[in-house]
Amino acid sequence: MREDPCTRCGACCAAFRVDFHRSELASATPGGVPDALTVPVTATLVRMRGTDAAPARCVALAGEIGRSVRCTIYAGRPSPCQEFAPYAPLGIGDDACARARRRQGLAPL
Repeated sequence: MREDPCTRCGACCAAFRVDFHRSELASATPGGVPDALTVPVTATLVRMRGTDAAPARCVALAGEIGRSVRCTIYAGRPSPCQEFAPYAPLGIGDDACARARRRQGLAPL
C-alpha cells in the first residue's frame, strides 16, 4: 500500500485560511468542528483558529510540517479541508497543494 504523502506534509494546514459555514460546528452538527477551535468571521461564517495568523498554522494540526503531521479533528474537519487536493493522498497534487508546499520549502507532489 502506498504511503499517504499528506501524513508527512501538512503544508495546506499552514498556508490557507479555512472559512466555513456555522452549520458545520459541533454546536450545530454532532461530530462537527469543535466551536472552540474557530473564530467568527461573519454572522454565518467561522474560521479555523490560526489559519489567518502570520505565519498561518491551523490549531488542529499536530506534528512537524514536512515530516509527520496529523489533523486532530480529521473525522470532523470542515468542508474546505475535506475538499482540498482530493488526489494528494495518492501522490497527485494540484496547484493549491503545490503552492502550499512551496511556502514550506517542499517540492510539489
